[in-house]
Amino acid sequence: MKTKIVIVLALALLAFINFSIWSYVNNPLQLQPWTKTTMGVTFNPMRKHDTQKNNSFPSEAEIEQDIILLSDKVHAIRTYSVLKGLYKVPELAAKHGLNITVGAWIDGDLEKNRQEIEALIQISRQNNPKIVRLMVGNEVMLRKDIPEEQLIEYLREVKKRTWRPVSTSETWDMWLAHPKLVNEVDFIGVHILPFWEGIAAEDAVDYIFSRYYQLQQAYPKKPIVITEVGWPSDGQPFKHATASISNQARFLREFLNRAAQEHLAYYIVEAFDQPWKMSIEGSAGAYWGIFNADRQAKYPMDDDVVTLPGWKHWATAAAVCSMVLMALFLFTRRSLKLPGILFFGLIANLAASTIFWSASIGAQQYQTKFTIAFWVILILMQVLAGIILLIESLEIVEVVWHKNSPRTFKPLTPTADFKYPKVSLHLPIHNEPPVMVRKTLEALAKVDYPNLEVLVMDNNTKDPAVWEPVRDDCERLGPMFRFFHLENWPGFKAGAINHALEQTASDAEIIAIIDSDYVLSPDWLKCLVPYFDNENVGFVQSPQDYRDLHLSFFKSFCYWEYAGFFNIGMMQRNEYNAIIQHGTMTMIRKSALLEVGKWAEWCICEDSELGLRLYEAGYDSVYVKDSFGRGLMPDTMSGYMTQRYRWVYGAMQIIKAHWRSFLPTKKSPLTPAQRYYFLAGWLPWFSDALALLFTLTSLALTALIISDPIHSELPVNAFLLPTIGLFTFKILRGLWLYQVRVPCSFWQSLGAALSGLSLTHTVAKGTIQGLFTTGKPFMRTPKYEKQSPLLAGLMIIWQELLLLILLGTGIWLMNSLDHFDNLSGRLWIAILSVQVVPYVATLVTLLISIAPNYRLRKADLSAEELDELTVVIDKKL
Repeated sequence: MKTKIVIVLALALLAFINFSIWSYVNNPLQLQPWTKTTMGVTFNPMRKHDTQKNNSFPSEAEIEQDIILLSDKVHAIRTYSVLKGLYKVPELAAKHGLNITVGAWIDGDLEKNRQEIEALIQISRQNNPKIVRLMVGNEVMLRKDIPEEQLIEYLREVKKRTWRPVSTSETWDMWLAHPKLVNEVDFIGVHILPFWEGIAAEDAVDYIFSRYYQLQQAYPKKPIVITEVGWPSDGQPFKHATASISNQARFLREFLNRAAQEHLAYYIVEAFDQPWKMSIEGSAGAYWGIFNADRQAKYPMDDDVVTLPGWKHWATAAAVCSMVLMALFLFTRRSLKLPGILFFGLIANLAASTIFWSASIGAQQYQTKFTIAFWVILILMQVLAGIILLIESLEIVEVVWHKNSPRTFKPLTPTADFKYPKVSLHLPIHNEPPVMVRKTLEALAKVDYPNLEVLVMDNNTKDPAVWEPVRDDCERLGPMFRFFHLENWPGFKAGAINHALEQTASDAEIIAIIDSDYVLSPDWLKCLVPYFDNENVGFVQSPQDYRDLHLSFFKSFCYWEYAGFFNIGMMQRNEYNAIIQHGTMTMIRKSALLEVGKWAEWCICEDSELGLRLYEAGYDSVYVKDSFGRGLMPDTMSGYMTQRYRWVYGAMQIIKAHWRSFLPTKKSPLTPAQRYYFLAGWLPWFSDALALLFTLTSLALTALIISDPIHSELPVNAFLLPTIGLFTFKILRGLWLYQVRVPCSFWQSLGAALSGLSLTHTVAKGTIQGLFTTGKPFMRTPKYEKQSPLLAGLMIIWQELLLLILLGTGIWLMNSLDHFDNLSGRLWIAILSVQVVPYVATLVTLLISIAPNYRLRKADLSAEELDELTVVIDKKL
């Protein structure tokens, strides 16, 4: 009871910390207030569902609603067109006491231009004292829609046919570049928009006034009206300019107060957000309004500003989610110490907050059907990344802060009256070097066990020169050894050892399996067979170990990478009776094996699949971490990759065949812990597949960004957790757990991390192909394989090299884009840089594997000499 109270208090503390972080991030900004009436705003009454393309435009009633909303907040409005229902705006503005600058839209469509000009002149002749100015065109010179002479003709015509002040609107630099245009207007209508020039928000107002003064100096006799000035509240950044609620509020309040002091005439762009502008100006184009598209004020002008007004709801949801996650993971594990609970709780809170923070960003933005689908996919991928993060965090907690468990097994010493059950040891081989198999057979001949038979199953080796020496060795070693050569035999390795079952002595009670390269300790069977006295034990497992780690740096890295699984993963799984059975150094109760249906010939990981079926049948396992046999690791990068691909592909086959057993239902034949650890053990492979999907998505987005930086999105927040966060945590977790559980140096653990990273793409391919294809054949891991030359080695990893080149190119091009010379751009480059690391690791590991890392080159040795050298080195060490 006391422990539960402590856990509840700890979880409550973490939730409070989580809420406090949200509160700190959303701390109200205390800005200079604006309490006066704003001089003017640009006005477009289009709603969220209106676009220029679908010819959907606001009704007169909707326009009037907008004008009423603005009537007590601004003195004047400015329009850009007099067509498509906007000809009513001047009349409605006058009705509600607003001054208006009426604009005619001018572009390359001369016929439409004529309609705009005629409508503008007609409106200007109305008896409407609220019409204070006329604008002929907006940024026409900037867009280069028509020649300067054509625009001057329009201006002269309007001035000739009306008495009101006439001008056009251009950016400040266009006015400086077109002095002839200045001579034709009654005043200069200038746009000064620091955001689109990449000016930081804190420097923006000073920049506006510097440009304003520059125009005054250039044209001292012309009045100047700032016809567009503003800042977006959301969207992609532009160089050093960041769009945000806080930056918009800071900019507007500072500018409005200073403009009032200096008596400037201005129009804030704009009254209402215009989502349709995203297709023209990019995402930031939708968020320039003082009001959002639903006509709600984004923040008060005379009070504190909160970046995310609804942050308490999001923080509460994140806290509740993290509490649920902690409850699901932790209350089923009462053996965890308090520091572990706090550590896991902290990670759960951070993961939940990151996901909800990303969701809050998407919820604040204007979405299309496409962007909604995009955000849903990204959030789901974040959720999967969060689950992976939690599972890996729980592994740290269970390894570092786990209380002692009774499921710790050690080698046994049989009593004097122990009755030794007969063991039938099956040794499957296929096209293996005879000298290597001879070492294995000779070690078997020395096994200290009184009741043993050895069945050697040669499976489809074509060359008699390869399999006949093995047959001869079996005959030489005596009647305990029986050799079988199988021609055209189906089922690969599983088919061969199923045939061995049929040839097994009828009085055999235990089946033992080793690989053809394993040299056994004489006491393996004596030390582990006694565990079968417990009738519920279905199989007993000891770790794979290797004897050739000293031959090269490559093999040393591989050795310690393998060691992580056996010293960390298998040890933890054993605590919950959920180990993975692997097809060497394993013993199975024969009656249990026959009961569950022999070896699965459809699965290329028949060993792991059998272990799962034994669990489903209710049998227990025993894992003894002591090494009783040592084999040979793959000699080449190709062999290393092929072996891992087979393991991953086979695991996906198992998941597809046994998925019902993993469902959290009472009908599942597995215990909750077994379900969890099987899925958790495979989840890092899904993590690599997820990383590949994120990499491909990043490359596609980078290509879009480079081709069209203005209209492209950088979903940095959605990528931070699944890429930088997950990658960083994965590396730190591995190094941490290695120092706790694996008897190696820090540098050896770094080598293990390098070799593990080098398999990321291989694992991702195996996961995806395993889920969506069937029928991959058994892939043998060759031994005594000669190293390929460099070019052939590079061809083996051509996919990794292609992705490496594409990511490197993306980093270089992104770094050269001035548009993204900002935090978002740097974070995106960081994301691409993290994604490139596994492919660099693959290339580096390949180069290490083919480098001459020891004085005597292996390629110069025969197979027999190589094996002798391995034994000599191992004995010396």
